[in-house]
Amino acid sequence: MNAVAALPPTAFPDRDRLVAALDEAVAAGDGHAVTAALRGALCGMIRTRSVRLPDCVYAPIADHYARRELYRSPEHGYSVVAMTWGPGQGTPVHDHAGLWCVEGVWDGELEITQYELLEREGERFRFRAAGGMHAGPGSAGSLIPPHEYHTIRNASDDAVAVSLHIYQAPMECCSMYLPEEGEWFSRVAKTLRTDAAA
Repeated sequence: MNAVAALPPTAFPDRDRLVAALDEAVAAGDGHAVTAALRGALCGMIRTRSVRLPDCVYAPIADHYARRELYRSPEHGYSVVAMTWGPGQGTPVHDHAGLWCVEGVWDGELEITQYELLEREGERFRFRAAGGMHAGPGSAGSLIPPHEYHTIRNASDDAVAVSLHIYQAPMECCSMYLPEEGEWFSRVAKTLRTDAAA
């Protein structure tokens, strides 16, 4: 994998502790070993509260869930993105553009539904929900292509949820799948933007 140029670091007191734990996990080997090590590291940090994220990640944005990149590794190429989910905010069915990802719930609760791809006709895809979960603080899971289709939603009427996502590389685009009829969806390319992390 090509190294990615580092972004100016987002300043928060425990950034170096977070990065050290992630760097150690990313050195674990292949994609399955890396994501397993990252899940363990992420769950440990969340449950022990040994890392405090910057205050900005607790501020929701009214018209969309917030994506704030906290770190991009110049050595390993991975990207760390904090997502802030206001009440009721969520995603359509989407993929991760072929990148592995580990996602952990930092605060609040999220509903995560995974989808199984059944068939494809051009830009039309047939999916079936293949399981879901309510994930609370300290929960973490991984997505490894081709098993990457899912939705995330904050089902709360009044609470904010925060999740931390470690991507194999910066994820700047993905595909969204918009419902048509029955189990059929149409694919739409989406450019992913990040919100200010300050």
